[in-house]
Amino acid sequence: MTAEHSRAKRAPRPEIKDEPRTIKSKSGKARQASSRSWLLLTYKVPAEPAKRRIALWRKLKALGAIYLQNGVCLLPKIDAHERRLKVLQNEIFEMDGDAVLLETVGLDHAQEQKVIARFSTERDEAYREFISRCDDFDGEIAKERGNGKFTYAEVEENEEDLTKLRAWLDKIVRLDFYGASLRSEAEERLARCTTLLDDYAREVFEAQDENRSISNSA
Repeated sequence: MTAEHSRAKRAPRPEIKDEPRTIKSKSGKARQASSRSWLLLTYKVPAEPAKRRIALWRKLKALGAIYLQNGVCLLPKIDAHERRLKVLQNEIFEMDGDAVLLETVGLDHAQEQKVIARFSTERDEAYREFISRCDDFDGEIAKERGNGKFTYAEVEENEEDLTKLRAWLDKIVRLDFYGASLRSEAEERLARCTTLLDDYAREVFEAQDENRSISNSA
């Protein structure tokens, strides 16, 4: 199977709906508040066993949550996040801990943008690591070409690596709620890796076919 045939469907970025809100000051004057809302989970769990605290942290990070400080994290307010955080809240109670789940908004546009920047910074860190791994993928194929290793085994190994890269990028994109700046570059790098492997697979096919022709004519 070629890299082209193994291409998986790209995961779409989750839709975060903006809901404009109007609030009133003490004088009764209305003003526009932040148009985005978040779910704020604040929790405290026993220090031991540490593995339960770490497991909770990993589950929250896997959802794409950002931490404002220890035990205080945010996620965009969508139904899926609300359901999952309620489940985690119950798990915290079962750990003899305590948790409060709230809906919150930024006081103004500037505060809202600070929160969005925090989410995007974390996703860009993930994209940056992904791009670095794409560099490794490119380098591995260049090394195999330089060493004259044109075998089906190498193609299969590289296809497995490309499948892992594709799944990794899909996961990052699913957690990229606000369109981080490095997403396009990461997608372009994956496309380049795919093309590179397709070209290498063709070279392997041609080399193997040529070897068969030489063997048959001998």
